[in-house]
Amino acid sequence: MNPAAALRRRLDGWFLSRRPPSDRLRLTQRNVYIVPSRAGWMLGATLGVLLLASINYQLNLGYLMTFLLAGCAAVGMHVCHATLRGLGLHLAPPEPQFAGDSATLRVTLHNERRGTRHGIGLAVRGSGQWSWTDVPAQGTATVDVAFRAPRRGRHPVPVLTAETRFPLGTFRVWTVWRPAAQLLVYPKPEAHPPPLPAPEPRPGEAPASLRARAGGDFDGVRAYHRGDPLKLVVWKRVARAQAAGSDELVSRDADEARRHELWLDAQAAGLADPEARLARLAAWVLQAERLGLDYGLRAGGRTIAPAQGEAHKRSCLEWLATC
Repeated sequence: MNPAAALRRRLDGWFLSRRPPSDRLRLTQRNVYIVPSRAGWMLGATLGVLLLASINYQLNLGYLMTFLLAGCAAVGMHVCHATLRGLGLHLAPPEPQFAGDSATLRVTLHNERRGTRHGIGLAVRGSGQWSWTDVPAQGTATVDVAFRAPRRGRHPVPVLTAETRFPLGTFRVWTVWRPAAQLLVYPKPEAHPPPLPAPEPRPGEAPASLRARAGGDFDGVRAYHRGDPLKLVVWKRVARAQAAGSDELVSRDADEARRHELWLDAQAAGLADPEARLARLAAWVLQAERLGLDYGLRAGGRTIAPAQGEAHKRSCLEWLATC
């Protein structure tokens, strides 16, 4: 890293360290900054040339144009700064994401002023991918800011920036925001995982009471009865029957199924790489949940008892993300 880049990085770190993290931010005179944009610098240079020409050639019209344009720029500077000043920002708790997917941060902008605030953009700092909105008078607007979710684990939400160049584009007004929230990133599920492992007999049950094959196919099945829950239907058998031209439906024998438990075990994943094992377990969790099966998880020295449902799925994925 060259000295200039290292110095810039140190200054940037010092600047961010002075911004206390918070999921709510009120923009005031102390945290809103303004500098001329490229168009503003060009306007300044044009005004300088026009003023020199007016002085040298005693052009009254030149004086009029110079001070008229300078007055417009001064008013534009005040309006531009006021567009952000007084605005309230609130970050909603981010939803967990899978590694590599596009994560979305939802920011609500609150405007207590009686006038509309125009042309306000938000982005992850340094990304250059802006989301623009207008905030109505004494109202709110919601902006979704997207970024790529990093590797699995808990990560602080990236630094955000809000900016406006309204109304003339001659000044850039911006602020820097460090949210306090954290983003939970699940392992990226394996694209084509093998079938689910075979269910294990419950303690005290005879191993031969129900033979189960890998992938969730149970030998203990019976003909479908009206009123059977859909989670008991053996859909793989149904698909094979339909491929053979039959409409026969079969269901798992619930009494037999209760004698076995489906465990998603890291040791059963059959992979040496720890991250690859977690990716396979994440894929198995999604597959078991999609099939409506009760399943437990053994990974990272922790055991999560068999269950099903959204809360159980989130609990398993959260442990896989942080173990």
